[in-house]
Amino acid sequence: MPGTTLTQPTVRTVTTLADDRQLIYYDRGAAAPRTAVDERPLDAQAPGSQIRLDPATGDWVTIAAHRQARTYQPPAEECPLCPSRDGRHSEIPAEDYQVAVFENRFPSLAGPPVALTGEAGGLWASGPGAGRCEVVCFTADHDASFADLTPERARLVLDAWTDRTAELSALPGIEQVYCFENRGAEIGVTLAHPHGQIYAFPFTTPRTARMAARAAEHRAATGRNLFDDLLAAERAHGDRIVLAGEHWTAFVPFAARWPYEVHLQPHRRVPDLTALDEPQRAEFPLLYLELLRRFDRLFGTGRTPYISAWHQAPAGQRDELALHLELFTIRRAADKLKYLAGVESGMDAFVNDITPEDAARRLREVAA
Repeated sequence: MPGTTLTQPTVRTVTTLADDRQLIYYDRGAAAPRTAVDERPLDAQAPGSQIRLDPATGDWVTIAAHRQARTYQPPAEECPLCPSRDGRHSEIPAEDYQVAVFENRFPSLAGPPVALTGEAGGLWASGPGAGRCEVVCFTADHDASFADLTPERARLVLDAWTDRTAELSALPGIEQVYCFENRGAEIGVTLAHPHGQIYAFPFTTPRTARMAARAAEHRAATGRNLFDDLLAAERAHGDRIVLAGEHWTAFVPFAARWPYEVHLQPHRRVPDLTALDEPQRAEFPLLYLELLRRFDRLFGTGRTPYISAWHQAPAGQRDELALHLELFTIRRAADKLKYLAGVESGMDAFVNDITPEDAARRLREVAA
């Protein structure tokens, strides 16, 4: 449906790449849909991943050996996320774009769901890595970052996240949609161009499953919603609040795992991005951009590496789980990183080097 209108004045242009992967442009104020054609000689790639259930923990693990061949830190002039210009063809055929989303060429998950198979007397359950992985390009400017966007452009990214959440959630077999950004070589980013990703999982991710269990326990014990109570308690306590607006509050959680970790949560609880109302959508870019810029001012080292993760309710669990964004950095000082060593990696038992109260105070101090 090229050129269909998402929400005024956002224009959504849907097209395909040379190997039949979907590409979607999101533009504001565009005079016409983008019509550039992908001229690369690409062959369609067959899905090659598998999901396996860990019988000891109940966690799903994705095996995606084909991703070893994915593009790794190319020079800027060979960036596959820049527009196609001057005879060089990239993943984006257009000569320019505002926000672009396309199916990952090296996806961890791809294809329709297929029945699982069992082995070893029922101990081992596995199946094809069904689902979908997409890349979200925030801007055509290779040297920019999300923090450099205007509020209007950040709102366009929010529109794209929301649109993809709605469409991917409706696919058969999809249980959870996860929008996220990795920034910085220290995080392990393979492409420097400002971008994020979206995973449409055929299962509920382990951390979300744990949160759902805790929310159910809290409801049974108190009759109230866990996330409503957490937000109210943080706002009443105040020491870990970083900044707050009329519709959102950003706070360092009481038991933060990372040296600098902030949760941004809407005051009116919603299960996912599709349920945000217009006042929440309008305010989000202002607070989020301010958070990102404070992260960049924390250490005096320029752009701070971070992970930004949207927690959305999976299918069938929309009543108790609450949409919130988790932003954290692995940097604990200007010259020190927080490595996940034996305790964290081996036991999933985090040890934080900075108190949450000190982290919140520092993030308030670096306000512009």
